Amino acid sequence: MTSGPPAPNDLARRLRLIVITDRALAGSRNVADIVGAALRAGAPAVQLREKSLPPRETLRLARRLRADTEAAGSLFFVNDNVDLALAVGADGVHLGPGDLPVAAARRITPPDFLIGYSADDVAVARAAVADGANYIGCGTVFPTRTKPDAGTTIGLDGLAAVVRGAGAPVVGIGGITAQRARHAFGTGAVGCAVVSAVMAHPDPARAAEEVLRAASEAPA
Repeated sequence: MTSGPPAPNDLARRLRLIVITDRALAGSRNVADIVGAALRAGAPAVQLREKSLPPRETLRLARRLRADTEAAGSLFFVNDNVDLALAVGADGVHLGPGDLPVAAARRITPPDFLIGYSADDVAVARAAVADGANYIGCGTVFPTRTKPDAGTTIGLDGLAAVVRGAGAPVVGIGGITAQRARHAFGTGAVGCAVVSAVMAHPDPARAAEEVLRAASEAPA
């Protein structure tokens, strides 16, 4: 885990690309190998999203990804599961409406523990930040098939509205490719969370590099 919470500008920099895992998209390839390639390309953050592995196997994978991200100097988040995130020394957790409330998670986690929250509504995003969320994951920005319960597509205008009103860094998620990332960054979002753009790509390192390039080319 980090020694202290990143300063706002540093957190924004470290959120510019979050690679979210998906074993189905990885196919016959090893998830950790794909993540490792993205890390070597400079991916500053990884989120483990795993809903079907048995707990012991999930723990094993989480420990591997924690070790790899730590070695790369990248952030490691666990999706949904605060207990697992704490058990492996993750930098944080990403929560949604069906998970432990942000305020409850904040009460049981260290001060330097990062909490992300999924919101596509400005009022919900602001409430989550008031409860202790460090950043907002906002989407679904573009149509996606990687998350069946992703909800209504909000488009770039919806993302921009949350960016303006959340009061914390906002990361766009949902159907984001390297090409679409340029538009997402153009709304003022500090980063993009991607699933298939990296996990399904035959060259995950190049895919990560392309999203990071889009971030570097975004207007200041």
